[in-house]
Amino acid sequence: MRDKDLKVCIYNGGWNLIKKSGIGKAIEHQTEIIKHQGISVIKRKFWRADIVHLNTVFPDSVFVALITKLLGGKVIYYAHSTMEDFRNSFVGSNVLAPFFKKWICFCYALGDVIITPTEYSKRILETYGIQKPIFAVSNGIDNSFWGNKRSANEDMKKIFLEKYHIPAGKKIVMSVGHYIERKGILDFIETAGKNQNMTFIWFGYTDPKLIPPEIRNAIRYAPDNLIFAGYVDSEELKKAYDFCDVFLFMSYEETEGIVVLEAMASGIPVIVRDIPVYEGWLKNGFNAYKFRSEEDTANMIQSVLENDMNYIMENARYTAGERDYIRIGERMMRMYHEVIIRKFYYKGCL
Repeated sequence: MRDKDLKVCIYNGGWNLIKKSGIGKAIEHQTEIIKHQGISVIKRKFWRADIVHLNTVFPDSVFVALITKLLGGKVIYYAHSTMEDFRNSFVGSNVLAPFFKKWICFCYALGDVIITPTEYSKRILETYGIQKPIFAVSNGIDNSFWGNKRSANEDMKKIFLEKYHIPAGKKIVMSVGHYIERKGILDFIETAGKNQNMTFIWFGYTDPKLIPPEIRNAIRYAPDNLIFAGYVDSEELKKAYDFCDVFLFMSYEETEGIVVLEAMASGIPVIVRDIPVYEGWLKNGFNAYKFRSEEDTANMIQSVLENDMNYIMENARYTAGERDYIRIGERMMRMYHEVIIRKFYYKGCL
């Protein structure tokens, strides 16, 4: 089968539930990746596709996987979630976590191949006993978008500051994510309270009904120097990366952390919690800063604000460039040919 004859379905069932999440971004990236390779992309008529990408564990995705296999098609299942990153998220998540693990194992096992964003998440899935090939392939980002400094001018910065009521001259520390404990929102709020000389701003939103009372109360009584900007589109988020001074991501658990890559590509210094997912590609003092304690965080923010970050930011841009969606597309094509179209020889095919 020639590439131009190949039809791939990037299934987007439940789009309204996921479009503002990292999974929604991953679906958009996959679509652009495949289109860039000159392959026909189908959104909903999955039965016409040779290969179906599944990104969610909703019941409709299970149905699509079963029908696709019945019709002789191939399924690539993207493992964006693990039991570990499901914990400490929404109301009842810790109670449901063991059942969630069983469900995602069932879902992922329906794939002919499982793709997960990092070697760390791959290692986690391998402990689940899933008897399918698992590959670590980044979700990728569009460096031509995030790395473009088109919005970085003084007039646009003034508009940005006025929009969010940020005093001119204030140093700005930003973060992105849902209002969930796992994302480190409680720590971000506490850090803001201890650094009243700076402005902190959090981009992202979660329905209050889905978050525990502790989070709701912390947001309600957050310090005055912390702004909750809500969900914004990519254009607005790009301005934030361009005009803020520090990207502080205090998440306790990730399978990749796509916003970290966006920030690195955009040229804002990045500070993250020192957690296993960053091992091997984020190096403290080289392309990012990694903290282990609250004291580390305060010192790192001050260091970023007081010192020349050009070396760090240049290395960060290079790291983000390695995960550009065009490069990811090349790996995807190899997977199609070596894993899906052919008989599938698992040893060393990627």
